[in-house]
Amino acid sequence: MKIDSHQHFWKYKQEEYAWISDQMNLLKRDHLPAELFSILTNAGYDGSIAVQARQSLKETDWLLKLASENDFIKAVVGWVNLFSENIDEQLSNYKLNRKFVGIRHVLQDEPDDDFMLGAGFCKGIKTLAKYDLTYDLLIFPKHLKIATKLVQQFPVQKFILDHAGKPCIKERAFEPWKNEITILARNPNVFCKLSGMVTEADWQNWKPADFVPYLDILFESFGPSRLMIGSDWPVCTIAGDYSHVMNLVENYISNLSATEKKAILGENAVSIYRLH
Repeated sequence: MKIDSHQHFWKYKQEEYAWISDQMNLLKRDHLPAELFSILTNAGYDGSIAVQARQSLKETDWLLKLASENDFIKAVVGWVNLFSENIDEQLSNYKLNRKFVGIRHVLQDEPDDDFMLGAGFCKGIKTLAKYDLTYDLLIFPKHLKIATKLVQQFPVQKFILDHAGKPCIKERAFEPWKNEITILARNPNVFCKLSGMVTEADWQNWKPADFVPYLDILFESFGPSRLMIGSDWPVCTIAGDYSHVMNLVENYISNLSATEKKAILGENAVSIYRLH
């Protein structure tokens, strides 16, 4: 299967999506499965993984409902309160749904850069392995060193770095991202999504060559067995249409072996998220 490992759905309400700025007007509307299904299948993909965009159990439940109604949504990375006293109960209940595969918290928006190392958060992370759930890391380059400390504390926990750790592509900057991504990738329990990169570039003027040096670093650091393609739809649409975004990675890997291409375009996602 070819799998888009990272996309979102929402019914737009301004107060619930405050992060959508006026520069992102294209996103200020509903984005629902029927629309993505058409785009996805036209691009030759068999399914996708829906990822949380709000920090609420209500959204997690809604995403799981969408997944139950749409077979192409192969899995959901939802949100739960990792600080909750009844975290075990929450996770055991959600785990009854075969499409519930992982957790994400919007770490990049936390005012404390060390938030992910806090005792309460780490206590929650510790419970995930028991339920064979992944954890998606949504962070900026400044957080990579802190994330390394986190993943080293939980060597059996699978962590997935979203959006390649958001390198500063528009500024053509590499450090500290390059150094820290190399160190983070030395931990075999960390995987990486080749997603969300166009929105870190110049939205109006990027070209495929802009991404090559960053992809070179990611492939050198993680290798084809720990990388997976993702669109970050609909967020990606502020900088390019779906096919152009996916083609950035597809064209980059065109000279790899058939086995490596299949891994990046779907098989790694199937394995890492244990898609059924």
